[in-house]
Amino acid sequence: MKQIEELTSLNKIEDFLQQNNMSFLYISRQECSVCHAVLPQLRELLDHYPLIRLGHIDANVVPEVAAAYNILTVPVLLYFIEGQEVLRKARFIHFDELAEQIEKIVELNK
Repeated sequence: MKQIEELTSLNKIEDFLQQNNMSFLYISRQECSVCHAVLPQLRELLDHYPLIRLGHIDANVVPEVAAAYNILTVPVLLYFIEGQEVLRKARFIHFDELAEQIEKIVELNK
């Protein structure tokens, strides 16, 4: 499964986005049952994209992430290319649709 990097501050999030051309942020909370179901599916999907790095933020550990990235619910998936957000999914994620969208974005950025 795709490796995941724990990001525990806004500075670490910003560094992660700057250091990786293509990056995915997964924002969750420990007590969120939907979050626990989404993460393994996301990791499996991103296995097909070795150039996309995956970072995880626990919104309980980094509460300021909500204001910094306009997050109203969890889980939230944010896909960045060169530090710019290109895709956002929240709460109930349709993985077939997400896979198609990621594929299109990756193809456009080759």
